[in-house]
Amino acid sequence: MLISKMAAEGGGKEMNEIKTQFTTREGVYKLLTHSEYSRPNRVPFNSQGSNPVKVSFVNVNDQSGNGDRICFNVGRELYFYIYKGVRKAADLSKPIDKRIYKGTQPTCHDFNHLTATAESVSLLVGFSAGQVQLIDPIKKETSKLFNEERLIDKSRVTCVKWVPGSESLFLVAHSSGSMYLYNVEHTCGTTAPHYQLLKQGENYAVHTCKSKSTRNPLLKWTVGEGALNEFAFSPDGKFLACVSQDGFLRVFNFDSVELHGTMKSYFGGLLCVCWSPDGKYIVAGGEDDLVTVWSFLDCRVIARGHGHKSWVSVVAFDHYTTSVEESDPMEFSGSDDDFQDQTHFDRDRANSTQSRLSKRNSTESRPVSVTYRFGSVGQDTQLCLWDLTEDILFPHLPLSRTRTHTNVMNATNPPAGAGGSGAGSGSIVISNNPGTNGNNSGGSTPGNSLPTPLPRSNSLPHSAGTAATGNSKSAAADGSIAAGVSKFATLSLHDRKERHHEKDHKRNHSMGHISSKSSDKLNLLAKTKTDPAKTLGTLLCPRMEDIPLLEPLICKKIAHERLTVLIFLEDCIVTACQEGFICTWARPGKVGLLSSQNQANSPSGTVV
Repeated sequence: MLISKMAAEGGGKEMNEIKTQFTTREGVYKLLTHSEYSRPNRVPFNSQGSNPVKVSFVNVNDQSGNGDRICFNVGRELYFYIYKGVRKAADLSKPIDKRIYKGTQPTCHDFNHLTATAESVSLLVGFSAGQVQLIDPIKKETSKLFNEERLIDKSRVTCVKWVPGSESLFLVAHSSGSMYLYNVEHTCGTTAPHYQLLKQGENYAVHTCKSKSTRNPLLKWTVGEGALNEFAFSPDGKFLACVSQDGFLRVFNFDSVELHGTMKSYFGGLLCVCWSPDGKYIVAGGEDDLVTVWSFLDCRVIARGHGHKSWVSVVAFDHYTTSVEESDPMEFSGSDDDFQDQTHFDRDRANSTQSRLSKRNSTESRPVSVTYRFGSVGQDTQLCLWDLTEDILFPHLPLSRTRTHTNVMNATNPPAGAGGSGAGSGSIVISNNPGTNGNNSGGSTPGNSLPTPLPRSNSLPHSAGTAATGNSKSAAADGSIAAGVSKFATLSLHDRKERHHEKDHKRNHSMGHISSKSSDKLNLLAKTKTDPAKTLGTLLCPRMEDIPLLEPLICKKIAHERLTVLIFLEDCIVTACQEGFICTWARPGKVGLLSSQNQANSPSGTVV
């Protein structure tokens, strides 16, 4: 594990102190202790051997303005609450739904934002024994159970997400290293599925399910070696980034199942991945204790971040503090409040960020003032915030302004770490213990250009339109992918052989031969086997001294147990640790709003 310079010099007592606030250039973020969510008895559970605590958000656009809902798993339990955020204290006595599972544990979950209303939400839940359940925590119903007999995959579900823009398609990753594409309308069958090769390349293969009638899974992806730890869809839904225990980031064109590019960790497995709001950059983290920034356009590593002292478990971009100036701005001077009012928490500003970033990346030869903000949390219980600025993105071009809070240095000590993963087995038995019913109404569907509000989910924004156009876009998305699968499945034998010339492609060949569309980018990669000893020093895995090494904007210890969740919302940041506590950190300027609202609503006039 990496040991920071401060720790090596004896950072002392201050280093071990749990922080309740931290300061960035836009102001002070404060922990709201009364807005903490957990199990109703608020007693930490024994986290040893338990799967990571995860959090998912959805907004049902309630007319009262309180349409946020939160789902989280703790051990064998799954909870669904009204989320009051910075507005009011959490009410743990009234869960909308509570479920306790026997023989297996929830490992991950994801809401479908396209179909969410006050009367119904679709929630996918993955389990340690390999099953995936579709439930409606508002109606307190269990709609369907996929892979119920564990005939498709017996290993732990590591990641489950709805396909962007779809009401029925979802993707599931397992610790076996496989991913499966499902349709909620289809059954899984009573026998183990048989597959036929659709496409293969360097350390990946995609198969269709051979069956007389359409059944799940529609596709099986085998990616890398070891567990497939996480995947993330690009903001437009066209590309899929996967990180595996073998230490590789692989980016695919989702519809054509073609490899776009790849990257190797400096050491050990990669555990987490996320996309920038404009889809131009990918950040991954893992067992090398680093965060790695990878350019989607150039298919290369452009920076690494060193701040954590243990494995990085979650990375996420902050859509609300990512900013671009298309003209030369004046140097900012003023108070933190002025700075905040100027740029950071304006919903319209967030909505326009993606289009402006895209314009900059495609048309301008001179860098504009750009700052991507992303965060990371790790098993060292620390939260790090990072600023990715134009001095890193465009090192050979003059800066459009001098303001930058990104520290760049050369590494002298390469990082090292170690890792492992686990799996479980069992059957699902559910005990429902519902609380009060939710009475909120409305619908929320995220969009391609940073929706308003952004989808509150532990996954990236889904690419969809508004509620009025969601159905047509969903049908188009489902139809496109379904048609592609059907086309491959019905090819004649002659066409199939011609189509699948990649089948004879050996693993030790260059990845540049996988796809003609991406060959120009992939040919940049070293033509070597994916042996870690042979990738170090290549474009797959540059040496530490060959690329900029970022220092975090802030690095604070915020929990007693390893951190498992980091979600950026408009008015707060949400974190969670393995003790089962979900914390809300109010953004600068939001705490005063909370106090005034609570004083007005509290009979005694006290602040809650």
